[in-house]
Amino acid sequence: DVGNDIHLEAVKNGCSVVNTYCGHGVGELFHGPPRIPHYRKNKAVGIMKPGHVFTIEPMLNLGGNGGDRTWPDDWTAVTPTGARSAQFEHTFLVTQDGFEVLTARPGTDRFSMPEYDPIMFQR
Repeated sequence: DVGNDIHLEAVKNGCSVVNTYCGHGVGELFHGPPRIPHYRKNKAVGIMKPGHVFTIEPMLNLGGNGGDRTWPDDWTAVTPTGARSAQFEHTFLVTQDGFEVLTARPGTDRFSMPEYDPIMFQR
């Protein structure tokens, strides 16, 4: 369960997942089905199969409040408390042997996600 895994990793690092945003399938429609929830206890159904392309793009808030609000520009999402937040996206292709990260940086392993390194994110 993708959503449960993202939730557990977020909580382990002192963050919460915003339930408003989901990943999505990529095909004839860029933002097409299926919806890929990033939070636990979701009602997603289905099995990812070789050939499927989808995004994972959670918004994570620092702390336990996973809420959000949208500015009047109808695009910018912020936390209701002013806490720090981040959003990122990767696109994956399901293969016979697992997955390939289609948005991996050049020179990195396209068949695994990089380990989280908190030092990279310190000021």
